[in-house]
Amino acid sequence: MSASASTVALSIVIPVYNEELNLPTLFTRLYPVLDQLGRRYEIVFTNDGSHDRSIELLKAQHAARPDVTRVIDFNANYGQHMAIMAAFERVRGDVIVTLDADLQNPPEEIPKLLEMIDAGYDYVGGYRLNRQDSFFRTYASKLINFVREKTTSIEMTDQGCMLRAYRRPVIDAIVRSGAINTFIPALAYSFAGKPGEVGVKHEERHAGVSNYSFYQLIRLNFDLITGFSLAPLQIFTMFAGACSAGSLLLVLVLAYRRVVLGAEAEGIFTLFGILFFLLSVAMVGIGLIGEYVGRTYNVVRARQRYHVKEMFETTS
Repeated sequence: MSASASTVALSIVIPVYNEELNLPTLFTRLYPVLDQLGRRYEIVFTNDGSHDRSIELLKAQHAARPDVTRVIDFNANYGQHMAIMAAFERVRGDVIVTLDADLQNPPEEIPKLLEMIDAGYDYVGGYRLNRQDSFFRTYASKLINFVREKTTSIEMTDQGCMLRAYRRPVIDAIVRSGAINTFIPALAYSFAGKPGEVGVKHEERHAGVSNYSFYQLIRLNFDLITGFSLAPLQIFTMFAGACSAGSLLLVLVLAYRRVVLGAEAEGIFTLFGILFFLLSVAMVGIGLIGEYVGRTYNVVRARQRYHVKEMFETTS
């Protein structure tokens, strides 16, 4: 750890994508909370290729509070994961807290996480109390949590909560891992020696709409499950084995009927139905294998993960 890093007690990491309607309120609520902590802090915003006025607001905030505000400006949209990783690679604090810019996780809840960090935990995840999301998002999240619990060794009450705190060694381990497509909280859990959780308030989105589409949520959870477990491949292998055994049994039955009872023209449709089913099983397997091969390809090609267009910070 550098000398400059050791002088900052707390780093707040906030990815920003098209949040111009939320940023003014975030500024007015976040900075007073941190000022009252009595710790030297910094806030690292990553502008993830926003198309609105987010970067102008961030630059203005840096000019207003240059002592604690740092801004990373991407040249394009690389996704929340890369926005957070870029900040992790540049934070100076001994403790790092991640927070969304949409104010659904109130900044006023940050002290709760810091209390647990001070109590000896090296990774603290928040879980949302009285969620203010839609019925679909709430119960889809519960289903995804259930699947993750059954297929991986990652234990989290609420994997979708962004409000989380990490000690510096955990962040350093995440950065060294070079992970490209993975789920940061799950990765942190695997590196933590003493993980913990705490309930945090959840508010309705202050303004705008969620930047996560249904497709992105599916992709996120594919990354989580395939990044931390071989269970999908193992389950598919067992299912394929069961299908093969069933198909062999059916062939023996049909052969017996043909020899004993004679040819049955109607059976052709049954055979077509079985054939199409087995083809669909094979296609699912190819797609599943492709997920793992694609993850390996992204790692070995070693392509630059993101490009920082500009940084706004005051060097000390």
